Amino acid sequence: MIYDLAVVGAGPAGLTAARVAARRGLSVALLDAYAKTGGQFLRGAAQPRLTGVDVRLGRRVWAVEKSQERFEIHASETTTATTLLVATGAHDRVIPFPGWDLPGVLTAGGAQALVKGERVKPGEEVVVAGTGPFLLPVAVTLLDAGVRVKEVLEANRPSPRMAAALARVPSKAAEALGYARRLAEARVPYRTGHAVVAAHGEDSVEGVTVAKLTRDWKPYAWRTVDCDTLAVGYGFTPQADLLVQLGCRTEGDHVTVDDHQRTSVDGVLAAGEVTGVAGAAAAVVEGALAVHALIGAPPPRLLAERARLRRFARALELSYPVRDGWQHWLTPGTLVCRCEEVTVSALEEARDLGADDPRTVKLLARPGMGWCQGRMCGHAVARLTGHDPAPQKRPFAQPITLADLTLHDREDST
Repeated sequence: MIYDLAVVGAGPAGLTAARVAARRGLSVALLDAYAKTGGQFLRGAAQPRLTGVDVRLGRRVWAVEKSQERFEIHASETTTATTLLVATGAHDRVIPFPGWDLPGVLTAGGAQALVKGERVKPGEEVVVAGTGPFLLPVAVTLLDAGVRVKEVLEANRPSPRMAAALARVPSKAAEALGYARRLAEARVPYRTGHAVVAAHGEDSVEGVTVAKLTRDWKPYAWRTVDCDTLAVGYGFTPQADLLVQLGCRTEGDHVTVDDHQRTSVDGVLAAGEVTGVAGAAAAVVEGALAVHALIGAPPPRLLAERARLRRFARALELSYPVRDGWQHWLTPGTLVCRCEEVTVSALEEARDLGADDPRTVKLLARPGMGWCQGRMCGHAVARLTGHDPAPQKRPFAQPITLADLTLHDREDST
């Protein structure tokens, strides 16, 4: 069967697009790598039925090809459609520090996913650290699961720009106030201008070193906090792999789209965090706008709402940057690439040999050649070589099994 629309990603953007498209009479396939729809934001929450949508869960899409005005979406089986919408969201951005490879160090999103998706507590005593407003709902999720949250550490300081942005979006202000109230009720300290600069332990995390930070994130005034888990996150990186595979134009770390959510490649739409991290509300609006690109002009109210939410997202981006001072936290033996066990000193040796960009460093020292293909270390490697992180073109957007490739070969031969 050839679908009118294939949607990759069943988070807020993908769910909205699939539902609206099906209501408008389009044949729709919705693919997602996980066993449940909802993505990180809606995971575990009740959701309306997707009537008229062919929902294909547990499908890890590893490649997309365009052929004869059709798209072939390769997962454990191949799905064919005339139009493709990519709404694959984003993953946690992390930066290295001594001890970040210890068991018990999790990304903030990973800690939340364990609670919301698996009903598992990541630990008993947790420190939440990094930068960005996402730290607040993560801390509250952990509290609600019965975890003792010892501290929430925000590396940046309060921003007048962020305060003004919240004043213009009352729903976001109310949400932030609710999180702050919950932390206050539980007597959880929320400290700005602080960060975890090292984790300690023999076989797992037993404590962390916390430092005050200057405005450019250089550490001073160190202290130790006992804990068995660290949930750490420094914002998000859009998962634009499939879009980069197809040759879609990018800007910074995300793909660019027009007012109809159309990318630079005909027939390819994008919505949600892959177009720039802006949150679930913006993703819902963009999912609806993407479908209107297929059936007619978008309603002005949707365009206005997207513009408002994107302005708010821009204020977040400017208020919670990852400042280069984190490089002062590193030691020569600090792992940068955990998959290939590449240390800071190994990167410096590559630079001494003349490597002055992430690709050359990768060839000489192997960061980014492991299981995650640079998704965890890519940001750090780019920054350590003096470059801005950018999406990488990979032949496989996801790790795949030999069985997947064998199935693909059988499909090609039929």
